[in-house]
Amino acid sequence: MLTATYTLVALSVEQASMRMGLLALQKQMQSTLTLQRSLSLSQLEYACENLNRLYDACHWRKIEQYLIPALRQATEKADQLLDELSLLNQNALTAIRQMQAQMENAGEDSEERVAEVCAAIDTFCESLLQRLDKEERELFAIARRAICGDAWFAIANQMLAHEAEAEEARRERAARPLSLARPAAIIALGVPGLDGVAGPETESPTPELGPHHRQLPVRRYAGD
Repeated sequence: MLTATYTLVALSVEQASMRMGLLALQKQMQSTLTLQRSLSLSQLEYACENLNRLYDACHWRKIEQYLIPALRQATEKADQLLDELSLLNQNALTAIRQMQAQMENAGEDSEERVAEVCAAIDTFCESLLQRLDKEERELFAIARRAICGDAWFAIANQMLAHEAEAEEARRERAARPLSLARPAAIIALGVPGLDGVAGPETESPTPELGPHHRQLPVRRYAGD
C-alpha cells in the first residue's frame, strides 16, 4: 500500500496547486471587479481566458488522466460519485459559456452586468473547488480500497513519465532565446504551482483582472 499512499500524496499536491489558482482568481474578482460599475472588453477577454485555462488545467490533472480511468476499470462503486464530479465540471463549463455570452454583448454595460460576470466567475470557482473537495474526501477513499497493487504501480509509472516529459518541456522553454518567448499576457494561467499540468506550454503567473490585460480570443467549448 506504500505505492498507493505515495501516489495519493502526489495527487494531493496537484490538488493543492489547483485550489490555489481558483482561490487566487476569486480573490482578484472580489478585490477588482466587484468594485466596478462597468467592464471593458479587455477585462472580459482576460477573465474568460483565465477561466478557460483553469478549466483546461483541471482536465489535464493526473487524477483525471490516470486515477479515474483506473478506478473505472476496478469498480462500479465510484460511478455515482464520478457522475457528481462530472456535473460540477458541467456547472463550471456553463459559467464559461455565460462569460462568453457577456463578451458578445460587450456594448450593453451596466452594474447589473458586472454582477452577472462576478456571479459566473464565482460559480466557476466554487464548482471546481467542490469537485476538488469531493475527490479528496470521497474519491481517494474509494480508490484506496478498490484499486489493486499492480494498478497502483502502473499509475505511479504513468505519473513519473508525465513528470519527466514536463521537466523536459521546462528545460526546452528555459533554453529558448528571449526573443522567442511568448508575452506574459498570453501565457497567464492564474494557477500558482501548476507548471506542466495543462500541457508542456503551461506557465503560472498570478492572475490579474485589471483593465489593461487584453487576452487571446476565448475558445468555444462544444461540450464537457
